[in-house]
Amino acid sequence: MQAKKRYFILLSAGACLVLLFYFGGAQLPASGRNRHDRSRHGYRSDQPWPHFSDPLHQFLPWDQPDTEEYNIHISPRQKRDVNTSVYKGKRCRMDSCFDFSRCKKNDFKVYVYPQQKGEKISESYQNILSTIEGSRFYTSDPGQACLFVLSLDTLDRDQLSPQYVHNLKTKVQNLPLWNNGRNHLIFNLYSGTWPDYTEDLGFDIGQAMLAKASISTENFRPNFDVSIPLFSKEHPRTGGERGFLKYNSIPPFRKYMLVFKGKRYLTGIGSDTRNALYHVHNQEDVVLLTTCKHGKDWQKHKDARCDKDNAEYDKYDYREMLHNSTFCLVPRGRRLGSFRFLEALQAACVPVMLSNGWELPFSEIINWNTAAVIGDERLLLQIPSTVRSIHQDKILALRQQTQFLWEAYFSSLEKIVLTTLEIIQDRVLQQESRSSVMWNSHPGGLFALPQYSAYLGDFPFYYATLGIKPHSKFTAVIHAVTPLVSQSQPILKLLASVAKSQYCAQIIVLWNCDKPLPAKHRWPATTVPVIVIEGENKVMSSRFLPYETIITDAVLSLDEDTVLSTTEVDFAFTVWQSFPERLVGYPARSHFWDSNKERWGYTSKWTNDYSMVLTGAAIYHRYYHFLYTNFLPASLKGMVDQLANCEDILMNFLVSAVTKLPPIKVTQKKQYKETMMGQVITFCNPTNSVLFARQTCMNKFASWFGGMPLVHSQMRLDPVLFKDQVSILRKKYRDIERL
Repeated sequence: MQAKKRYFILLSAGACLVLLFYFGGAQLPASGRNRHDRSRHGYRSDQPWPHFSDPLHQFLPWDQPDTEEYNIHISPRQKRDVNTSVYKGKRCRMDSCFDFSRCKKNDFKVYVYPQQKGEKISESYQNILSTIEGSRFYTSDPGQACLFVLSLDTLDRDQLSPQYVHNLKTKVQNLPLWNNGRNHLIFNLYSGTWPDYTEDLGFDIGQAMLAKASISTENFRPNFDVSIPLFSKEHPRTGGERGFLKYNSIPPFRKYMLVFKGKRYLTGIGSDTRNALYHVHNQEDVVLLTTCKHGKDWQKHKDARCDKDNAEYDKYDYREMLHNSTFCLVPRGRRLGSFRFLEALQAACVPVMLSNGWELPFSEIINWNTAAVIGDERLLLQIPSTVRSIHQDKILALRQQTQFLWEAYFSSLEKIVLTTLEIIQDRVLQQESRSSVMWNSHPGGLFALPQYSAYLGDFPFYYATLGIKPHSKFTAVIHAVTPLVSQSQPILKLLASVAKSQYCAQIIVLWNCDKPLPAKHRWPATTVPVIVIEGENKVMSSRFLPYETIITDAVLSLDEDTVLSTTEVDFAFTVWQSFPERLVGYPARSHFWDSNKERWGYTSKWTNDYSMVLTGAAIYHRYYHFLYTNFLPASLKGMVDQLANCEDILMNFLVSAVTKLPPIKVTQKKQYKETMMGQVITFCNPTNSVLFARQTCMNKFASWFGGMPLVHSQMRLDPVLFKDQVSILRKKYRDIERL
């Protein structure tokens, strides 16, 4: 009986195994044809049961037929494999496809290939090359280069575009320094063409890095490629307009809550979101307008809504909407990027991104959560309620950040190119790379050079953020150009007055005189160290070199014939401690636009405003010495040295370009004013060659900066109780009032 039970149990177990095999408990290998057929219909033997925690698949567009293309379920690994056909160097990273050894000898230098005769080149790409060639990164020697940029125009790789360069594959491969693209950077705005608009550039980029607009997160190679914004051919090369946020209105609401005005694509890639915008449009505070009226044969393809949309579209002025809306919708077009992105940033209209899979511009360094709302194309109907729920304090912060990012990185083609190069330089020189704070706060990464210091507290811009104060002492730097022949010379009186200041740590005499250095006993005895150093090459720019002997944050820059009392020095320094990022000084000058000559003019007349403080008697942070030496091009510094003039104007240009603020003038003794007045009368003579030289300098500087960075001011800071009818003994800076 027991034997029968055992046989029955074994028979039952065997039957269960057969059933398991039959119903799919264990799959037997299928034929090649079956595998192919099943994969075509999205079936995989190893596909697990779906989890409700998985992200939603993209909705099937209402006007898209049920084709195999939409039915295929592709795994992330399969997507990566497919994308390798777009970029063969898909797996490239800095450590695998970049030769760091080329950058060790000469730091970060960029070589631009010579332009070949007969090769057409667009204006935008020519501006990119000119920007690089005019930057401090440029080298004409390929042996010194760390990075190479093609002279072949790669911006527009749409085969239907008139700017498309043919036979680029062969031309690139024939370049002697190509080396399979290693250490090369390729700029691109448009890739692919109708109808699929892929990201294929039409030639093998090898191991080259891409600075590309509208790049997808799938094709973007992190910390190797650089995502750049899509900009128009009218985008200014240098300078650029400032943002449109003139003042902070509180609460920060405008006439419209959310706006958009642009093309509507009836079919094809990029049509889904724009076709659905009419569901959200309410003609009141949410105004989303589209038009079918674009392209040669738009009437052949128009749908039932086209005429109504076109009529509504013509009722609104785009600029008026842009400047009077709190949020601006930025949906994708045929490609992921859109011109609307930069337009919204400049207008202080918070961008609401609707472009799934777009790697946002400069995403490696910019925290876009502080300046934009990142939406989802699949959740379009939730966008109005989402933006309405954002608190007004957050809206104000978002708008302010749009203005900072626009002016720091996007207002000109030059800034876009230089930001790209600075990002790559940070990767190459990792020990000297910028922090996120430097990139995402004023004045931005282009003006905060990490080669100066890795500590934020060494820069004048971050004291408030860190909750610290600058050093309580200053270093005086006296620029000496005449020989020391008498003990009654102004430089010796100046040295004695400065040394008596309670805030003076040391005095540096920069000897730019052709005569030999005076003996030590010729200098007066002081309570602070006096260091005499010989100027490098005896040129004007040497007064702004970042000397290691300057040990304090503050630098008091003085000409040898400056007349200042100890009280004046003390007061100016206490003012500077409250404004450490700005120039603080005494003699002021101004600029103006000469409409007759259509150029900038320079004046030293006493007027009700000023825009410069001369560095013959001014206090500023020592970081500006480093920035003057390492940021400004050799052409401007060479001009200053050749003329032996204008170094003070150039320093004012630099500081105002960084801070976007005017310098600060402090009050002077009447005696000093009278002394300067005599110089003014002579200097204002139109035939004066010095005045002509300074005006020439000003226009040359404005051209390089892409505009006039100087800012006018009518503010002068005086001591409390200055000129008040109280006892002189009650005044802290009483000597300033004495004749």
